[in-house]
Amino acid sequence: MSTHTPQKLITSYDIRQSKGKKKLSVLTAYDYTSAMIFDSAGVDILLVGDSLGMVVLGRSDTLSVTVDDIIRHSSAVARGTKHSLIVADMPFMSYEISVEEALKNSARIMVEGQAKAVKVEGAGRVLPQVKAMVEAGIPVMGHIGLTPQRLATLGGFKVQGKSAETALLLIKEAIALQDAGCFSIVLEAIPEALATRITNILKIPTIGIGAGAGCDGQVLVSHDLLGLYSDFTPKFVKRYANLASCMKNAVEEYCKEVESGTFPTKEHSFNMPEEEIRELDKLLKNK
Repeated sequence: MSTHTPQKLITSYDIRQSKGKKKLSVLTAYDYTSAMIFDSAGVDILLVGDSLGMVVLGRSDTLSVTVDDIIRHSSAVARGTKHSLIVADMPFMSYEISVEEALKNSARIMVEGQAKAVKVEGAGRVLPQVKAMVEAGIPVMGHIGLTPQRLATLGGFKVQGKSAETALLLIKEAIALQDAGCFSIVLEAIPEALATRITNILKIPTIGIGAGAGCDGQVLVSHDLLGLYSDFTPKFVKRYANLASCMKNAVEEYCKEVESGTFPTKEHSFNMPEEEIRELDKLLKNK
């Protein structure tokens, strides 16, 4: 059992200032109960990721996740959080169309979803949106490398930045996102040597996922870490538990006890005074 006792609510400013001082822990969270557990364990950032489309809603990708989906799950996470910074993904095409769309949707996620920051994928054409959101008071986390919302153009789950030329492009994207006002950047599925160089160049923290140990922090999908999702397991995932097996065993035992009549017992039942039982039997007899 963790003895960690969180002291205060972490802000995006705190995350930015942590550069070079501490390694950041980041986990996805999609509901009140999980958020409460992760928060009490001392996780720095809870990411309400669009991965919920796959690991919670059972969809084949993240593209069909809507702003309303993110708001619903983010508000649930917020109710279970006292310490961690809540960052919510902006879904596919909720920010790419225009600055106005980005501002409208990010504001909804912050107000209705009670997130404290949003995350966007890519750089280039979304840099004006990032700058506008930051200027409007909405903290933004960037995300480059393997960007799941753009798998169709990337050719699937492939490591990015393996050549010197493509690595240089990612470095330029990271710098551009920093200059646009991002308080941190996720680096996904890129070579460790490149991630380390980006981390050393930037003045804001990098959060790695499949990017090696040189980043300022690490993020994993909680369902992967806990062994709850087995449809697809990336190379960079480390399983710290196998809760799917524990849950299955518990449910099988429950089903057996219900079928055999060994559950519930007197211990799990409520009593009624004997005189009331006798009175009830009389009422039933006279009915």
